[in-house]
Amino acid sequence: MHVSRHALIISLLALAGAGLLVGTLFSYPMLGLSLGLLAWSLKQVRQFNRLNDWLQREDGSEPPEADGAWGDLFDELSRMQKRSRSREQYLRGIISRFQQSSAALSDAIVIIDSQNNLEWWNRSADRLLGLKAISDRGKPLINLMRDPRFVRYFRKGHYQEPLELPSPVNSDLQLQYQISKFGEGDRLLVARDITRLLRLEQTRQDFVANASHELRTPLTVIRGYLETFLDQELPRPLQRGMEQMQQQARRMEGLVTDLLLLSRLEASQHISDEHPILIQDLIQHMHQDAVALASGRGHSFQLDVDSEYDLLGQATELQSAFSNLVFNAVRYTPDNGTISLRWWVDHKGGHFSVSDDGIGIEAMHIPRLTERFYRIDESRSSASGGTGLGLAIVKHVLVRHSAHLSIDSKPGKGSTFTCHFPPDMVVPIRAVGSDAG
Repeated sequence: MHVSRHALIISLLALAGAGLLVGTLFSYPMLGLSLGLLAWSLKQVRQFNRLNDWLQREDGSEPPEADGAWGDLFDELSRMQKRSRSREQYLRGIISRFQQSSAALSDAIVIIDSQNNLEWWNRSADRLLGLKAISDRGKPLINLMRDPRFVRYFRKGHYQEPLELPSPVNSDLQLQYQISKFGEGDRLLVARDITRLLRLEQTRQDFVANASHELRTPLTVIRGYLETFLDQELPRPLQRGMEQMQQQARRMEGLVTDLLLLSRLEASQHISDEHPILIQDLIQHMHQDAVALASGRGHSFQLDVDSEYDLLGQATELQSAFSNLVFNAVRYTPDNGTISLRWWVDHKGGHFSVSDDGIGIEAMHIPRLTERFYRIDESRSSASGGTGLGLAIVKHVLVRHSAHLSIDSKPGKGSTFTCHFPPDMVVPIRAVGSDAG
């Protein structure tokens, strides 16, 4: 383009000089110069019109033939146009490949812009969510997905945990929604059909519940006969064996009870109704039971209970969850240890914690503590009489109450298990009293 500018200047000087020379021959040098400049200008206008016509065609045709600066300009623009078309074809190919691959996915994929409007989705979204390409593009998502649970999930903006709901177009399908943020306020919604997985999980739960229920009768019979035999005078080796059998039978009964409770908790993700549970009295009773369980071991207990606020929920479920934490602290805290029970309320909601100064837990075990039958030390757990289901029960009870469990522990310094409840599950004691009245 630098050469073209020089050529343009040279052509201007050539025509101006020729006009000036011709005008001088006829004694009109300024007229000749003006005519030369006019001729040069008309030539530039003609070439500009040719360029404009070529650019407006946009049909990929070759540029007009021209000499000098205009020829160089046409050639350079033609090369730029070819590069642009090649780049456009490449990008169109990428988009086409993306659309083809996303159309092959069984999961629904939806792109939502920063204004919460539908921007793009794949074919599975038509099938699973009922979106229509012709009429729904550009519409707000929550105008089409009207389930209040989905609307709350979408608006809260925290998508660490997925949401499970029936499909809006087929209630027999269960979908798992996961939202991710990207760009400047845009969101990517992925809806996955998990109906088969839920059916398999339901089959597993039914099997565990039925098997546990069927085990109750034989265990009751075995324990009854063992108690009858132990009431009689038996040889010492036989009596020792009978006592161990009775101990294991009790442990199996506890396991069956926990399995049945866990199956019932897994049947629903939310409690059916909620009532004040009188948490102060509940903690007091748990304290008394813990003192009885720790009899002769020298444990000391500390209570710090906020008397201004109560907790809403299912009393039997919360008692089971809290007592599991308290009794675990008693079982796994060495003799002469200290155990603290605390209930307090702040702007984040209500909190119940159980702390001990026992041997603590290594960090590698903490993420798996709420798994069924997960044991840090098999021999220690067996000796304590635990079933390995206590923390799994705690987790499911808290999930049903929209709460969560946090664990803070360091080897040699003890552990703290804290149940965190949202603010809407906490109610002032005065409000409870006035409602009851």
